[in-house]
Amino acid sequence: MLPTEMNSVGDECLELKKAYEECFNKWFSEKFLKGQTEDTCAPMFRVYQDCVKKAVKERKLDLWELEKSVLGTEKEKKVPDGSEK
Repeated sequence: MLPTEMNSVGDECLELKKAYEECFNKWFSEKFLKGQTEDTCAPMFRVYQDCVKKAVKERKLDLWELEKSVLGTEKEKKVPDGSEK
């Protein structure tokens, strides 16, 4: 069974994520779909985005790694760097 929502990259950003998603969903259904395109949630998104960027940096996550093809290659069978116990 799949979860209905994803957590944020950092626990410290989770409440910001939930607040932004609630704002966005309300704006989208109540305003955007009725022709009001001014994104009133944009300031909240920027705060959440800054939190995510900080969490990614603190965890030293390399987002370019997400773009690499791994399935069906030798890399698929390799233990990720730093994972050895």
